[in-house]
Amino acid sequence: MRAAAPRSARHAAMDLLSRREHTRRQLADKLRSRGYDEAEIDEAIARLADEGLQSDARFAEAYVQQRRERGYGPLRIRRELAERGVDDGLIAIAMDAAFDWDASMREQRRRKFGEALPDDYRERMRQARFLQNRGFSADAVMRLFR
Repeated sequence: MRAAAPRSARHAAMDLLSRREHTRRQLADKLRSRGYDEAEIDEAIARLADEGLQSDARFAEAYVQQRRERGYGPLRIRRELAERGVDDGLIAIAMDAAFDWDASMREQRRRKFGEALPDDYRERMRQARFLQNRGFSADAVMRLFR
């Protein structure tokens, strides 16, 4: 019985991309962990990008949409995109899509704590911490409670 021929880095990357979008860095890291050499990885990813099968911009757009729908704020989403290897310019483009982050923040607060804004200072600070942990700026959170 013959051993199966080893798969190319391109085929392995296409398998990963068939499940979900990946950044160039994520693909390279996964292929590296599977034992492919750097030259083959670089060539495979460049070819996939040229063919439109891999796009950091498309990844960033989809990621922002998904995280925004789950209630996360712009600071956290920016940080997560940078951690995944998305270029600052692409992050700015994806984040600048017309969206009202303040409305999202108000909705997250309402879902978690109800309609009425708290009168109690401690409760206000507890809610503010929650919103800041979700990725909303301290300025935006303080505007909400004024």
